[in-house]
Amino acid sequence: MELDPRGQRVAAALTSAVIILVLATGSGWLALAQAVVFAITALDPRKGPYAYLYRLLILPRLGPPVEREPAAPVRFAQSVGFTFLAVSAAGYLTGLTTLGVVAAAFGLLAAFLNAAFGLCLGCEAYLALRRLTTARSA
Repeated sequence: MELDPRGQRVAAALTSAVIILVLATGSGWLALAQAVVFAITALDPRKGPYAYLYRLLILPRLGPPVEREPAAPVRFAQSVGFTFLAVSAAGYLTGLTTLGVVAAAFGLLAAFLNAAFGLCLGCEAYLALRRLTTARSA
């Protein structure tokens, strides 16, 4: 399965907006909602709500993508995002606000870098791990 990288950047922009709201409001429930979005997209990036919005509202105006990217690194990145926002939600909801803020801030950093510059930190980590495991098995 391959993905339209433009859709991933739109999803990262929407994710950034949600995480900014998490940080502004201190809402553990909103962090948990974003963690659920990450969980869904970790299983299949095409099934997440942001992917549906992209395909419905933006893709028809852009036309087909010129390039595509493999889904495996994106699924890994979504799993990392899930971890950060699940920890953030747990922090906020249990009164460990500093934990919630720090975990959300890391999630925001990664989402913003992808949205603004096309740099997917989770994807890069996935590729680095693949190189390490391939080098060791050779």
